[in-house]
Amino acid sequence: MSTLLDVALLLTGCAHVYLAPYTKVEESFNLHATHDVLMYGIGQKALSNYDHFVFPGAVPRTFLGSVLLAWFCKPFIPLAEHAEFLSNKFDLQLLARFVLVFYNTIGFSLLRRAVSRRFGGPTGVWFVVLTCTQFHVPFWMGRTLPNMFALLPTNLAFYLLYSRAPNSLRPSARNVHMAIAILTFATVVFRSELLLLLAPLVLQSLISEYTTIKKIIQTGIIAGVASIALTVSVDSYFWQRYPLWPELYGLYFNVVQGKSSDWGVSPFHAYFTSHLPKLLLSSSVLSFVGAVIDRRIRSLLWPAITFVLLLSGLGHKEWRFIVYAVPLFNIAAARAAAWLVSIKKSIFLGRLGLATAAVLVIANCLATTVLTAVSIDNYPGGKALTRFNDMYAEHKHVHVHISNLAAQTGASLFLQTHSPPYLPGLAPPAEFSHWTYNKTENLTPALLTSSHDITHAIAEVSANGARNTFEATGFPGGSWRMTGVVTAFQRLNIDKSIATITRRPWEVVQFLRSEELAILERK
Repeated sequence: MSTLLDVALLLTGCAHVYLAPYTKVEESFNLHATHDVLMYGIGQKALSNYDHFVFPGAVPRTFLGSVLLAWFCKPFIPLAEHAEFLSNKFDLQLLARFVLVFYNTIGFSLLRRAVSRRFGGPTGVWFVVLTCTQFHVPFWMGRTLPNMFALLPTNLAFYLLYSRAPNSLRPSARNVHMAIAILTFATVVFRSELLLLLAPLVLQSLISEYTTIKKIIQTGIIAGVASIALTVSVDSYFWQRYPLWPELYGLYFNVVQGKSSDWGVSPFHAYFTSHLPKLLLSSSVLSFVGAVIDRRIRSLLWPAITFVLLLSGLGHKEWRFIVYAVPLFNIAAARAAAWLVSIKKSIFLGRLGLATAAVLVIANCLATTVLTAVSIDNYPGGKALTRFNDMYAEHKHVHVHISNLAAQTGASLFLQTHSPPYLPGLAPPAEFSHWTYNKTENLTPALLTSSHDITHAIAEVSANGARNTFEATGFPGGSWRMTGVVTAFQRLNIDKSIATITRRPWEVVQFLRSEELAILERK
């Protein structure tokens, strides 16, 4: 049973990678850094080829996660080639994401074992059921966000704190110190907001007398200095800026200078009224029940709630900033679900409890199905470049310009399948292997038309009252022809008509799409 639960976690994450193989702009730094480490290596001479020198982003990010992911991929590459899974560079992107899912699954599997030991086997089963039927964590655990690199060490820290006997009053001091050291590392290297999770966990350890303040200070100093030394040495080298501590730079830029507010400001309550309900789905209700019935759950949830409360003080809010709290809420929800189904079925309350748990899981599945379907259709850039590569696979001389929208919605370096660099065995025939993929930003249709080196374009479609899709691209019809159009999800529409509800209920929820990108060819 234990192995089956681990496999369920792994397959759920892999299924989301398979269904939505493309990536977006927020994932691009780590994805492209992984590409560059795999393709060019890490030698001094190789660095000039790295993508981040051309497209550095608003703030520098650590290379540590990308380097580790690239190295973790290497043992799997020969196996994938032997299984004929790898045929081009894009398959390598899928492999990297599958590997990230694999390592994040290790963290969830260890945490599930801690849950089973602490709260019983049924609670461990429900933890997996609730996690797998939610949308956000399984969908994103194979995506190269910095938050997903931080998720594994965070879950390892939770495992150390909660893997103990049901009646245990405290974790061992050794486990507490290891958990603090791991969270310190994740805070220093990957995501600085984890400091607001580390702080309540440390305070709880002191109040509950798990350890002493002297030991905590010693652990924090040793782990902090070692982590700073590691990230500064690695990232100063890859960014060629000495010294560089990316997370400190990001903290100063976003919090001290307040630049994060440029991306939008949400009200104080947004995490509790919007983001957490979306992340947790039915676990929102169940975690409250779990806290009521079990004091151990209240102790577990206190740091998570404090963490979200502290982050609520920042104006700019995103679900990914609080994703680390989701496993703790799921533990609380799993405890409640296990309690509901354990009530004797001979009484009405027992049958009601079973029905409630079943309905909540079904609701999870329905919501996740809709959200997954929406997300699959939300990467027009990846779809456009894949179609372009297939359409012109036999053309020898291609210079394609990739618009900003395409680059931000899936047209990654791994999709530049007809351009070096290549790993052995992944290159097309020599005569078709030197295309030019041009990502130069903010080039107008007029400039692209005047540059006769450019033979094709993946252009943005703008409505602007144009009579047809080609006019909406802004390209002159005398010089270009349109050879393809890519649509993407626009919005959901609910058809409330009686005829649809009674005769075609499967059409009540409608997915409306709009034309987003056009594939153009110079005449």
